Amino acid sequence: MPTRHDCIAIIVAAGQGVRAGEGLPKQYRPLRGKPVLRWAVEAARTHPRIAAVQVVIAEGHATLYADALTGLDLLPPVVGGSTRQASVLNALRAVEAFDPDTVLIHDAARPFVSADIITAVCEALTQADAAIPALPVADTLKQVSQGRIERTLSRNGVYSAQTPQGFRYKPIREAHRAAAGKEFTDDAAIAENAGLSVVTVEGSRMNFKLTTQEDFVAAERLMAYRSVPRTGSGFDVHRFCAGDRVWLCGVEIPHDQGLEGHSDADVGLHALTDAILGAAALGDIGQHFPPTDPQWKGAASHLFLAHAVSLLRSRGGEIGNVDVTIICERPKVAPHREAMSRRVAEILGIDRDRVSVKATTTEGLGFTGRREGIAAQASATVMLP
Repeated sequence: MPTRHDCIAIIVAAGQGVRAGEGLPKQYRPLRGKPVLRWAVEAARTHPRIAAVQVVIAEGHATLYADALTGLDLLPPVVGGSTRQASVLNALRAVEAFDPDTVLIHDAARPFVSADIITAVCEALTQADAAIPALPVADTLKQVSQGRIERTLSRNGVYSAQTPQGFRYKPIREAHRAAAGKEFTDDAAIAENAGLSVVTVEGSRMNFKLTTQEDFVAAERLMAYRSVPRTGSGFDVHRFCAGDRVWLCGVEIPHDQGLEGHSDADVGLHALTDAILGAAALGDIGQHFPPTDPQWKGAASHLFLAHAVSLLRSRGGEIGNVDVTIICERPKVAPHREAMSRRVAEILGIDRDRVSVKATTTEGLGFTGRREGIAAQASATVMLP
């Protein structure tokens, strides 16, 4: 929990966000497999200057909020008001018990805020009551009435405001209370109205607000451009034991022996799980599912693979393609290869044409050649922001 002199980030996510289309409020729409709101919250929650995050949500959005931010350590959400201004005031009241020194107020629909901007705003608050990121207006400004240009406006000294906007807590709380009943376009305007000193720090054109469907298209393209391909590999071995079937890449195959293992001993899925975890630098299968843990005894290996994919996507990553090679003399893999590929694609949530499953033998050499067990190797290429 935050303590005195800490900074609390308030993420405003109480709007209905319907202009972006798709029927889902824009803050909950997926962006590279992760809700827009989660991008904004994680940017704040992982910053060393921020002690806690307070999210403001709309009435009736509790389930959407819980699904979007599962697993994150946050203050309980607060329900917003009929306007953004009222929603921020509700959040300022909600954090009053912590008596923070400063607060940052950020729009949930700005998922690309950088750590540098957050740091700059926090630093500026040591010299002023309020600080906001801003950019000089680059376009020529026109005053228009009923579709006709009336005059060209000077853009000298004109800046566009962004978030997060930072404030000393008590002054902005009192400014918001005094502004109740009046309409302001942002929190900095409320601070100005109260006579607080407001300074600017350099914003970023990347820190744009998602409002329309066109904005989401641009955001997806930006994420694809900023993504980095990373490849991981995995290898697994299981010895044969008494049994009448084996599991390979999620498919049950009749055989005169089984495979020995703590789970269902699916070497293909185990190797692929390690490949995905390795590509994302998330450890290995043994760290996440220790063989000493009784809850995984006899577990279906698709649970392990699905968990690895979930971890990857929680970081904004996506799977490019995967390749699995089964190494054994028996059973014959070829008759089941298509079923394996389809099953792996299903677990990963990707198209079938991005999955390769194949098999080879060791020409009678080694433990697989002696038919003592089965091995599998896998590679996975993922895209991470």
